[in-house]
Amino acid sequence: MRLHGGSRELDPAFEDFVRSRSASLLRTAFLLVGDRGHAEDLLQTTLLRVAWRWSAASEQPEAYARRVLVNLTRDRWRLLGRRVRERHQSELPQLPSPDASQRIADREALVQALRRLPTRQREVIVFRFFADLTITDTARVLGCNEGTVKAYTSRALNRLRELLGESQEIEVQNS
Repeated sequence: MRLHGGSRELDPAFEDFVRSRSASLLRTAFLLVGDRGHAEDLLQTTLLRVAWRWSAASEQPEAYARRVLVNLTRDRWRLLGRRVRERHQSELPQLPSPDASQRIADREALVQALRRLPTRQREVIVFRFFADLTITDTARVLGCNEGTVKAYTSRALNRLRELLGESQEIEVQNS
């Protein structure tokens, strides 16, 4: 980010990155924290940090942004002392059919179950199955080895099965 006489000039590549990846990063942030307002704040802070370090981040901006997002999320949990706060209900659309209402109920149950996982397990599940990262890429983003990712994945999936019950199956694809 270059500043000229009080105005700022953003690299066009950064602007393209923001346009193309913000929605995905927001979804990841929401899945990590379970609150849309806080997820939006995390996204804004993440994008500011990426902008300030664009020269370092420009080769792999999404990986850099995910790492910043994880660090900010961990900082938040440390600050809160791992207290669980009630998640604000997002605005739900009018439900046109039982199928739509069931999908919303399933999604809400999954979000609630994710919130009950320990932080590292939740991070692994979000990056592996919602962001579709490989084990290797997840390990890189979280700063751990692949074996750790596999162990957290196994524990998290077992815990999600317990929390969601046998009625909701968790589909896993190996990457």
